[in-house]
Amino acid sequence: MYQMDKRQLDDITEYIFLRDALRPADVIFIPGCNRPEHTEEAARLYREGYAPLLIPSGRFAKAAGHFQGVAEGAERYGTDFACEADFLAEVLRQNGVSEEAILREREATYTLENAEKTRELLLKKQGRLPGRAILCCKAHHARRAYFYYSLVLPEVEILVHPTPIDGITREDWRRTPEGRQAVLGELSRMGQQILMMDGRIAYE
Repeated sequence: MYQMDKRQLDDITEYIFLRDALRPADVIFIPGCNRPEHTEEAARLYREGYAPLLIPSGRFAKAAGHFQGVAEGAERYGTDFACEADFLAEVLRQNGVSEEAILREREATYTLENAEKTRELLLKKQGRLPGRAILCCKAHHARRAYFYYSLVLPEVEILVHPTPIDGITREDWRRTPEGRQAVLGELSRMGQQILMMDGRIAYE
């Protein structure tokens, strides 16, 4: 039996679980998901006046090839949605966000596309990019979500505001098989996906 030391565990935790201090912003970015938790948190930030515009992004997971349905919250929000963005928009509406404050991005099928198509939508609808955005995402997805949104939107100051799901937190991820699978899976995907983009990223 081997044991990871505190430094190793802390390094993984600090890398994956990003979190920034909240400040007022121009928009809230919401990467696609079939769960409501991070979008419920985005709605709370809207109600508290942190941003006037929210962009839920997502068609479906590329690997699935279609929207597989609501994984959590169906009893409250329903199940009849064509894509992730429509589901997340309903979560926002039922949590106090006005329809006028929601700008749906309905085409993205993975995190890089969430960022790319959000940029395209902002330029098309508003003709400019925001100065500051809050990125509401799942806690263990924070590093990868920030990586792509900051890569695609370098002009925008992005504040990461994560929401833990299924007890996968920076304090407890290592204590369950599910937590280790989620966090170490993200660690693995980060390296793989950066390598896949080699040639599209400038390192200097």
